[in-house]
Formats: sequence, C-alpha cells, structure tokens
Amino acid sequence: MGLAGSQEHDFRMPEPRSRRNFLALAGTGAFGTARAQGPPAAVGPTLPQIGILLATTYTTGTLEARLDEAKAHGLACVQVSMACADLPDMPDEMPAGLPERFRREAAARGISVASLQGTFNMCHPGAEHRRTGLRRLRVLAEACPRMGTSAIHICTGTRDPHSMWRRHPENNSLEAWRDMAACIREAAEIARQAKVVLAFEPEVNNVVDSARKARQLLDEIGSPHLKLTIDPANIFHAGELPRMKEILEEAFVLLGRDIVLAHAKDLDRDGDAGHKAAGEGVLDYDLYLRLLRANRFKGPLLLHGLNRAQVPGCVAFLRAKLARAAG
Repeated sequence: MGLAGSQEHDFRMPEPRSRRNFLALAGTGAFGTARAQGPPAAVGPTLPQIGILLATTYTTGTLEARLDEAKAHGLACVQVSMACADLPDMPDEMPAGLPERFRREAAARGISVASLQGTFNMCHPGAEHRRTGLRRLRVLAEACPRMGTSAIHICTGTRDPHSMWRRHPENNSLEAWRDMAACIREAAEIARQAKVVLAFEPEVNNVVDSARKARQLLDEIGSPHLKLTIDPANIFHAGELPRMKEILEEAFVLLGRDIVLAHAKDLDRDGDAGHKAAGEGVLDYDLYLRLLRANRFKGPLLLHGLNRAQVPGCVAFLRAKLARAAG
C-alpha cells in the first residue's frame, strides 16, 4: 500500500538481469549514452526521485522540523536515522508508535521514506560487537514495514575497532573477510525474515573497497535480500581518478542489476571517501547519471555529504543533470 501523497519504495523483488547482458551493453557502448537504451523518457516520474540523508544534513531539530526542511527544499524522499528521534542510530528497542510516526509525518508532507540507516561495523574485530549490531539490526528490520520502507542501508565495516569508516591494514586479511561475510550472511537472514532488503556500498576504507569485491560478496551470500548502494565518490583508490570513466563503467557492469539506492555527493581527491557536496568536486555526474539510466534505475537518488545551506544548490544541480541525462 502506498503512502498518501508520496511514493513508497519497495526493493524486494527487482527484475533479475544477467551479467552477460550488462557486458553486452558495455561492449556496444550503451553505457556511454542513455539513447542506446531506447527513446529518452520525459523529465518526470520516470526519473529517480531526489532525496536526502535526513539526519546527517538537518542535524538539529525534531523529526517534524527536519521533514519540514526537506519539503521546503523540494525533496521527494529521505533516508532516515533513529537519530532523527533523539535515539541512537541502532537502538536496543523500538519505542511504541515511533515507526508509525516516521511514516505518518513523512506522508503528511508528501515525502516517502526511501530507506533506514542501519550501519554498524560488520567487520569489527570483536565478535560481541558484531552480535550486538545484529541484534539491533533486527529491531530496525522489524520496524521497517510500519515505517513505510523495505530498505536498510548498511556498512561492511573495517578492522578498526573505533571507526567503521577508517581504513585498517588488516582489512585485506582472510580473517577480516570471513568475519564480515559471516555477519552479512546472518544479517541477510534477518532481512529475509522481516521481508526487507539490506543495501551495502563499496567504500575505499572498508573491507569491501571495490566493485569487484562487492560482486564477490553478493555472489558469495547469494541472497535476494542483499543488494547495493552505489556512491561513486567512494570507490576511487589512490591514483585512480584519471581512470574515472573506466572504473565507473566497470562498477555498473558488475553491480548495475543489484543497485537499489544511489548516493549523490562528490570528491576532490582519490584514496579516501568523498566529502564534497554534489557538483562541488570532480565526479563526472553526466556519466554517473547516464549509467544509472542505462541500468533502468528508478530508485532514490539521495544527497549526502552536505549542509543545510548547500541543499538548494545541490537539488538544482541534480535536477539539471537528470534532465540532461534524460534528453
């Protein structure tokens, strides 16, 4: 059932496509232009909805006040965090009525809840830390239907015990991959039981730090409840920016069929996750949006890595780029 005045996102049953088809697309140059996929669609409902990570952009105020700001900025959807309700991102329990409040207040403003933040360090060296994270993930997953979403954004993590976003020299060890994959497998089972989808992203500082490793993890777990968030500002290792086109096209060949969430931010250097607002760095947005379109992506395009003052300019930037990609 859809939300009143908004579009409810459901990512559970995307249409499967073979890797052979994507390789054929790449070989015929379809990734270079949206026109290779057929007549361009008109600017409108067929384009990705522009949304935002609510808690990290509107960092203060009540849930309602933050949603008011999102509406004022013309945003159609949001990724929410429990921090929007003055709770930890990963609470031990869900207060009665809170998921319904998220859904009700978003719908009242014509905004859909695209996804829920559920990040914890899934490669933490401490097994108890991972078990605690999985227990809290179940709390979030079971709340998703009442919140009006079926997607949870997660992080594969790092061996750093203090930050899931900081690179660690043991990230490439067999033990790190084993622990992370085991945690992801348990998480996917939680998602199956709750009828939701988990979306992780390849990120240069994490154990899954490339499109190839992301493909490896998806194939290894083999669950329809494990999908992908794409954030192209986060996938360039040191020295790789000159190969931007090649790396982005390879990422979509490998992962395009599994992308359910797309982030929109930017970068000004490689070797680290991007920390610039969309349009303020060097990311080739024309190529990025063409690749999304070539893969028939109609999910949310979520602004990230910006402050309140930057929102209007970034929304205008994305609208112009989406119109260009469609035309």
